Amino acid sequence: MTDEQLLRYSRHLLLDEIGIEGQSRLLAAHALVIGAGGLGSPVALYLATAGVGRLTVVDHDTVDVTNLQRQIAHNLSRLGLPKAESVRSSVAAINPDVQLCALVRRADAQLLDEWVAQAQVVLDCSDNFATRHAVNVACVKHGVPLVSGAAIGFDGQVSVYDPRPSAAGQGPCYACLFPPGETYEEVACATMGVFAPLVGIIGSVQAAEALKLLIGVGHSLAGRLQMLDARSMRWDEMQLLRQPHCPVCGQGAAGLR
Repeated sequence: MTDEQLLRYSRHLLLDEIGIEGQSRLLAAHALVIGAGGLGSPVALYLATAGVGRLTVVDHDTVDVTNLQRQIAHNLSRLGLPKAESVRSSVAAINPDVQLCALVRRADAQLLDEWVAQAQVVLDCSDNFATRHAVNVACVKHGVPLVSGAAIGFDGQVSVYDPRPSAAGQGPCYACLFPPGETYEEVACATMGVFAPLVGIIGSVQAAEALKLLIGVGHSLAGRLQMLDARSMRWDEMQLLRQPHCPVCGQGAAGLR
């Protein structure tokens, strides 16, 4: 670690749980971020400021003026530019040492199969069930922990789905909670609206969970779903169990892995 890095990350180094060893792990880590919008903005910025050495951000969309109400990685000078490239510019302005790969593409199964395998953690900041399920399948297949967040209106939720074996056994995956064969109502910010700071809160929790996983400190949200009602600023928690007949991680789904 260089003298400049020792100074930049000094507030991390002062934490016994992180120190030089933990910060060195972050500098050597690779995180994959799916989505560069409301959730992806704080996620990418906090991972970069914390010193995650390599970030890959996937988003096919471009910056629109309606995004600026909550997507803090973008600004007026970047209207019409790909969001992934806009995030890369914002990250470079904060921490030029971070290597950020901007993929201006949809997160389809082929892309996810290639890039999830290269990451130590995946953060799902997408806004639709099809992408979330595709990300989950790739994470289970490659044994990579997934930090998933969602936000709409005044309601947000966040959890960790960690397919790696542990002393407590393998935890549930996203499909254990939201079976892919069931029908869910898709809601979008364009029609339902979203409270601006809500995505910042959920995205910050996602970043924190990813950093903890990369450092190997504390206890993750694996097996627990945190739900926030921002109207009352109340958090509720739901315990999650692995479903033995889950089509992605359960019995009979070994072919995915």
